[in-house]
Amino acid sequence: MEPKKTVHKLGILLSGKGSNFMAIHRAIADGRIQGAEIAVVISNKPGAGGLEAARSLGLTALAIPQEGKGPEAREAHDTRMIAALTDHGVDLVCLAGYMRIITPAFVEAFPSRILNIHPSLLPAFPGLDAQRQALEYGTKVAGCTVHFVDEIVDHGVIVLQSTVPVLDEDTGDTLAARILEQEHLAYPEAISRVLSGRYHVVGRRYLLKS
Repeated sequence: MEPKKTVHKLGILLSGKGSNFMAIHRAIADGRIQGAEIAVVISNKPGAGGLEAARSLGLTALAIPQEGKGPEAREAHDTRMIAALTDHGVDLVCLAGYMRIITPAFVEAFPSRILNIHPSLLPAFPGLDAQRQALEYGTKVAGCTVHFVDEIVDHGVIVLQSTVPVLDEDTGDTLAARILEQEHLAYPEAISRVLSGRYHVVGRRYLLKS
C-alpha cells in the first residue's frame, strides 16, 4: 500500500481580478505545482473579480471587508482573516494582488508561510506603482520578485526573481503587461519550490538544498 501523499492547502488573498490566482490554479491543474490545492480564496473587496472567478471554478471564495477605520479596525480585520485561513487548514498563504498591508499579528500567525509577488526587482522600487518608478528612474531591466512576507513592506527573503528588459518605447502600461506575463510564470514556480521544502535560509539568502 502506497503511503498517503501530503496535500498542501493554499490560501489565496486578492483584491482585484485575480490573474495571478488564475495562474496558480492553472499551474496546479497542469501539474507544475504538485501536491497542492487551493483551499480558500479571500478578498477584502466583495466585488473583486477574483472571487467570481474562484466561485466559477467551484472553489470556496469569501469576502471579508474591513469594518470601520483606524488601527483597531485593521487589527480586527486581520484577526478575521487569520481565523478564516486557519479554519480552512491553510498551509501557505499567497498574496495575489492583495492591496493591503498586513499586520505583524498576521505575519506571526503564519511564520515563513506567506508569499507575495511584487512587480519590480526588489529591493528596487518597493510599494505602489513599481513599474512607473522603474521607468522614471531610467532602469534598463525590470521584472518581478516572489518573496516571503515579513513585518516590513516588500522586504522579506527573496525566493525567485524574473527579469524583463525596459524598452525605449515602453509606457507604464506596456511594461506592466510584460512584467505580468513573467509574474504568471514566476509565482507558480516559487510556490512549487517552497512547498518542496528543499531549501534553507541563511541570513537573507534563500538557498536550494543540494
